[in-house]
Amino acid sequence: MALDRPKVPNDLSAFWMPFTANRQFKKAPRMFVGAKDMHYTTADGREVLDGTAGLWCCNAGHCRPKITEAIQKQAAELDYAPAFQMGHPRAFELASALRDIAPEGMEHVFFTNSGSESVETALKIALAYHRARGEGHRTRLVGREKGYHGVNFGGISVGGITNNKRMFPSLPNVTHIPATHLKENAFSRGQPEHGADLADELERQAAIYGGETIAACIVEPVAGSAGVILPPKGYLERLRAICDRHGILLIFDEVITGFGRMGAPFAAQRFGVMPDLITCAKGLTSGVIPMGAVLATSAIHDAFMEGPEHVIEFFHGYTYSGTPIAAAAGLATLETYKEEGLFERALEMEEYWGDAVHSLADHPHVIDVRNLGLIGAIELEPIAGEPTKRAFSAFLDAYEKGILIRTTGDIIAMSPPLIIEKAHIDQLVGTLSDVLKRVH
Repeated sequence: MALDRPKVPNDLSAFWMPFTANRQFKKAPRMFVGAKDMHYTTADGREVLDGTAGLWCCNAGHCRPKITEAIQKQAAELDYAPAFQMGHPRAFELASALRDIAPEGMEHVFFTNSGSESVETALKIALAYHRARGEGHRTRLVGREKGYHGVNFGGISVGGITNNKRMFPSLPNVTHIPATHLKENAFSRGQPEHGADLADELERQAAIYGGETIAACIVEPVAGSAGVILPPKGYLERLRAICDRHGILLIFDEVITGFGRMGAPFAAQRFGVMPDLITCAKGLTSGVIPMGAVLATSAIHDAFMEGPEHVIEFFHGYTYSGTPIAAAAGLATLETYKEEGLFERALEMEEYWGDAVHSLADHPHVIDVRNLGLIGAIELEPIAGEPTKRAFSAFLDAYEKGILIRTTGDIIAMSPPLIIEKAHIDQLVGTLSDVLKRVH
């Protein structure tokens, strides 16, 4: 018999919480003890509407039966199997299922355990690919200002969020192109008009360092953690053309935009731009089990498949790459997306969602609103000398009023589960409207 546990632990000191103001939290903890579909349940029995899909990840909603049952069944059948020199059917089935929904040309899947690991893997694949082709001089990596690519050393090096980088050394030979966060694009609906020319900085860097020295350029099609920064019209196409001109691999970090957030399986399909590598995680298992992946073209994969057949082609991997339970969760998640038409749902709800979030444009301290697919951001004017405080105050008030939002700096970001209904949007935005009218 399982031991009954208190809903709120009586000792919070042991857990050093990630990306959290630990001292503030532990004085007044916010504890979830249950979840179902669109809602969390708090320790004191309140329902909280999930406006962020957990952490951009629970795209199919919470505690969905098919996913839960798949995990339970797999745990009882085969709990773990090594991925080095061994295999199990579920991993191969999931890789094939991902290939079936991926952009055309993405034929191969390398499994990881998170978005951070997917980024590290993609960067290593890019560097090793060029070396395998006799171009080992391509060692430079290009990221983007305000980009978020996880928290491992490769990710923070190509990433461009200052606070994630300032305490840690970056990899050498990394440069950045500008973010696409422009004042003239304020209050845009969908892709903004201005800024496609910002991609030309990659061309300038190719001229400075030599295009033949650059291995890869990595960008988020939509920058999520920086506060929903959208790609201007023509920007991604321009990046693709510059990469082609100089033999640079283009990596799309789709950890947030993958699995229906943009109204297609991947943002690459929504925007009609084909990268060379795609990183993903989060929505792959609807956040239920840690899992990530890198999708690669045959041209990249096949460059490694040379030499004696008994020799390992790529010295990289993780103990938990494609574990049985994670693979089972991934398969059940993809089935849920397909059966419920969730990849298309963001497009179906986009206009209603956009109208709702832009209704907040005239609220106090709001300096920008932007949206695309089922993602949106409300940017607030910072309090002089106290950056982030205004948005964090809104976050705390929203939680007390029964909605979960996410803040990054002074930007409120929302990315609800794809099962959201219009009534949920009305509640989410209506409550946030009341919060913003009170925030100081």
